[in-house]
Amino acid sequence: MSGGNVSDGVVRVGDTVRRPTGPWTPAVHALLTHLNEVGFRAAPRPLGIDEQGREVLTYVPGHVVWPDRSALLEPARQLARVARLIRDFHDAVQDFTSPPDAQWQVLIPAEGSDIIAHHDLAPWNLVVADESRWAFIDWDTAGPGSRLWDVAYAMHGFIPLSAYPDRERRDAGDRLRVFADAYDLDEAERRRLVPLLGRRTRSMHDFLRDQAARGVQLWATLWAAGHGDVWRSDAEYIEQREDQWVHALLAG
Repeated sequence: MSGGNVSDGVVRVGDTVRRPTGPWTPAVHALLTHLNEVGFRAAPRPLGIDEQGREVLTYVPGHVVWPDRSALLEPARQLARVARLIRDFHDAVQDFTSPPDAQWQVLIPAEGSDIIAHHDLAPWNLVVADESRWAFIDWDTAGPGSRLWDVAYAMHGFIPLSAYPDRERRDAGDRLRVFADAYDLDEAERRRLVPLLGRRTRSMHDFLRDQAARGVQLWATLWAAGHGDVWRSDAEYIEQREDQWVHALLAG
């Protein structure tokens, strides 16, 4: 199976995907069931637990955008569609009530807790089949968070907001505005978002650093491979350009 950074034990069986379970699985299944029941179809549907103790999800056909995200999301209308899809998810989850015994897998504590957020809305978790079917996968780290926490992370990945030569965008400000407009952020939300962009990105560096120091896999492997350097560099790039982001989001 492609997509994400964690694929051990994840297999496709016919039109289903089988994955190892965790204490968070019942809560995630309740979330996915709610999303499907209220009409949000851009997520897999849970089908229970199989005889081997694995969770069973509907298979989402298509290809994962990462790493060739530029080919798909270059037109502004495609980037806007991602933003609207995320807004649709956030609206759909707004009325979800967590089970009383919910045990979410919280990797990085979020700033705010107005919704159950995805926490990894990124190109490596966006599956596209055709113009009619886009969906987000890998919901295992869903948990308490905020709309802006999810949006800040998604903007980093989809615009992208990055200092690396092969990813840096001269039109990053314009794309930031396209995303914010499509999501329909109001002025107050845009002002709160700007400093959050850097903090959310830096939180990934700090998480990998701390997990690597404890020898926790797979995070230690990602840290050793240089992922921490990427997140730190991107955080610095974002933080140094806050005035540019404010202008892009509020001009006009």
